[in-house]
Amino acid sequence: MNCTKAFIVSSSYSPPHHHRPPDNNTIRKHTSTCHFSSFNKNHFSLGEGVLLVRKKIGTKIRADVKSEPYDITGSPPDSIRFKDDKKDDDDIEEEGVVWWEEFPKRWVIVILCFSAFLLCNMDRVNMSIAILPMASEYNWNSTTVGLIQSSFFWGYLLTQIAGGIWADTVGGKRVLAFGVVWWSVATILTPVAAKIGLPFLLVVRALMGIGEGVAMPAMNNLLSKWVPVSERSRSLALVYSGMYLGSVTGLAFSPFLIHQYGWPSVFYSFGSLGTVWVALWLSKAQSSPLEDPELRPAEKRLILSSRVSKEPVKSIPWKAILSKGPVWALIVCHFCHNWGTFILLTWMPTYYNQVLKFNLTESGLLCVLPWLTMAFSANLGGWIADTLVSRGFSVTSVRKIMQTVGFLGPAFFLTQLSHINSPGMAVLCMACSQGTDAFSQSGLYSNHQDIAPRYSGVLLGLSNTAGVLAGVLGTAATGYILQHGSWDDVFKVSVGLYLVGTKQNIKNGMVIKCAISQEVLQIVDTIVKLQGLKEQVDASLSR
Repeated sequence: MNCTKAFIVSSSYSPPHHHRPPDNNTIRKHTSTCHFSSFNKNHFSLGEGVLLVRKKIGTKIRADVKSEPYDITGSPPDSIRFKDDKKDDDDIEEEGVVWWEEFPKRWVIVILCFSAFLLCNMDRVNMSIAILPMASEYNWNSTTVGLIQSSFFWGYLLTQIAGGIWADTVGGKRVLAFGVVWWSVATILTPVAAKIGLPFLLVVRALMGIGEGVAMPAMNNLLSKWVPVSERSRSLALVYSGMYLGSVTGLAFSPFLIHQYGWPSVFYSFGSLGTVWVALWLSKAQSSPLEDPELRPAEKRLILSSRVSKEPVKSIPWKAILSKGPVWALIVCHFCHNWGTFILLTWMPTYYNQVLKFNLTESGLLCVLPWLTMAFSANLGGWIADTLVSRGFSVTSVRKIMQTVGFLGPAFFLTQLSHINSPGMAVLCMACSQGTDAFSQSGLYSNHQDIAPRYSGVLLGLSNTAGVLAGVLGTAATGYILQHGSWDDVFKVSVGLYLVGTKQNIKNGMVIKCAISQEVLQIVDTIVKLQGLKEQVDASLSR
């Protein structure tokens, strides 16, 4: 039998003086006949990964060892692994790799999604500031302003489900790139449409909504494929904080641009930023870890180990999705949540200007505080939620707790606005309302990936359709209410829907009950009763 292993005579061997040391030819000759009969155990030793056998045969040294043949192109067996062979090939770090190439690719995707959402809200909220000089220039009343603000949601409503289906079937990378390009072009065209006429402006704002409508389902699809469950709340919180910081950026820079260059400059400058993002996205992002050739093997194993299925989605099981109670709970909660959120998003500068008597610049700058609070609270809530899940708490219980805070917090602080006369306290109440609202990112907005990870894009599209419908109705209804009522009436409607959403979240959510459900229900019932009692007292006093 031929030997396939190489043997080395130990340098510690000293033959007797009357023996002639073997030459190389002798060693080669004997190692080619691999057999042995008996050997001296004192001459059996292990070198660094090499078995040495020494035996006297006359005046020659022969290494006789039988070995099993193996493929030398593969990795060596454990019995002959060298001391410095401590890591698998996948775990050996490449020398000379710069730190940003070692940064986890999944967090590159998260950061790019964060920046997309930053641009998304920058392009959305600039209208809430620019509408003030536009309304003065074109003589628009409150109803017309409400119609313009709500026209964005007409297109936004149309592409929620379509964007989810598209993202789940063709991949989130293409869908998100399409959305950014589309809404950036529509943003740049807004001043032109306004000068042509009101119908053209309504159409362009609706087209902008079409582009932004696909962003959230596409992002949800991407993160469901790229982010492990243990990092889900933090990643979603970071992405959604991009929306809040986008509002901060838009509200902070819009007044400056308007005063220096006129209101059209806001739309031209913000819209042009989309081209930079698209170039980065197309060069760095992939729809799935399986499609990324630059993804390191260790990170790929980490991501794929928590994936439910690696098969692409070919058809959507609509009947199964729509027959589930948790799905409808998400839809109702999303509607109740977005009513209050979108009213504050679109009407807050007007509230500061008309009620608190701040000028345009002050309105824009003070609107920043609630959004900064939301950015901080969203990431804090994400960290708390992931910590609770990692310590063994039920995912369902964590989602319900976070969403309950996201409903009851804004409801409480909005009820206080009617009792406050100080502008500073009113701004603080708004900030606290928005800050507690941001806990919803670890509740409502994380739950889609929990209950249907393969169809998370479609599911978010479904629930966000209801949320956008709330935005359309709420934004338009606010303009109507303000013509026939007051801001207190606007806030009362929002508070009522927050309380309805809380009950729906606790009673008809996922099957597992959270430990504090009954106590929270009692608190909600008490708040509803107190609110009704307060209205009766106010009515009697007014008489």
